[in-house]
Amino acid sequence: MSIWWSLHLRREAASVPLARRLLLGTMETAGVDPDISYDLSVALSEACANAVEHGGGTVHGAPSEAYRVTAYLDGEKCRIEVTDSGPGFASSPTLRPARADAEHGRGLYLIRELADHVHIGNKPGRGGTVVSFDKILKWREDAPLMAV
Repeated sequence: MSIWWSLHLRREAASVPLARRLLLGTMETAGVDPDISYDLSVALSEACANAVEHGGGTVHGAPSEAYRVTAYLDGEKCRIEVTDSGPGFASSPTLRPARADAEHGRGLYLIRELADHVHIGNKPGRGGTVVSFDKILKWREDAPLMAV
């Protein structure tokens, strides 16, 4: 069983819950365990929030007001990619816990804690950042689309 979808979203705060709800609905319909679905939805929300806040830039000389979210449920794994057109990273980001009272700086660390494998880097050959992460899926007993 494979399911994939891709969204081209505006860099607005309202796009974050939209992407999260679509992911949760897809996983619920497929029969993914709710705890796994929740972990991935929080990680997706953090990646989208970062794209909204930091993902601006220019594409072909014009300001970029969009970012892309792609989700793949393929066999026993879910992979999610969030791509923006921001400035990218000057060097590899350091993923360490933020202070308990910090209002910023937790997103990438949370993604790393909630997913099984995480890759964060610059888009090859052009500006922007790609955050991709995956997680091994667990299925409900009554899962209609369970991978076999």
